[in-house]
Amino acid sequence: MAGLVGAKRDIRGDVGKALESISVPSYVLDADGVVRWINPAAERIVGDVRGRLMTSVVAPEERLRARKHFTRKMAGTEKVTDTEVVVMDRHGSRVKVEISSVPLTEHHRIVGVFGQVVDVGELPVEPPPPHLTPRQAEVLRLLQRGASTEQMASELHVSKETVRNHIRHLLRALGVHTRLEAVAVVKL
Repeated sequence: MAGLVGAKRDIRGDVGKALESISVPSYVLDADGVVRWINPAAERIVGDVRGRLMTSVVAPEERLRARKHFTRKMAGTEKVTDTEVVVMDRHGSRVKVEISSVPLTEHHRIVGVFGQVVDVGELPVEPPPPHLTPRQAEVLRLLQRGASTEQMASELHVSKETVRNHIRHLLRALGVHTRLEAVAVVKL
């Protein structure tokens, strides 16, 4: 351990610049869980998410788990997290990544979290039920991503009312009554 401490003092150079240039996606969260820094490699995956809560980057079903890991790091009870998580890429698609993250300290006080994406994998895309129209399949995919009516309207280049009509037709085609049921019935 003493050798490692001595080695840290002997290391010179601009670590910040190196992290900006490295091809490994990296990020820093502040003590409130806000993304304060990402390098260009991370930005290529999730877009420029600086200033956003880290929970806005992960898939909806991952948010609670992400908050738990973050809270444990900030409390000092979790030193390292190595886990797979599904994030939303800059286009709103789901991407499975493996991250490794550690608390950031300053003067023996935890001030945030530093993490790196150690692997990026494609999520298998389940084909939609064959009886759906192409538009219904597209709306279903957006529902699976957790997109709001407004987000769907923007991505599909239609009005919110048109999105609502597409959703009604999709629900009828699947024989369900809610958006959540539509997503759940397809996974069965």
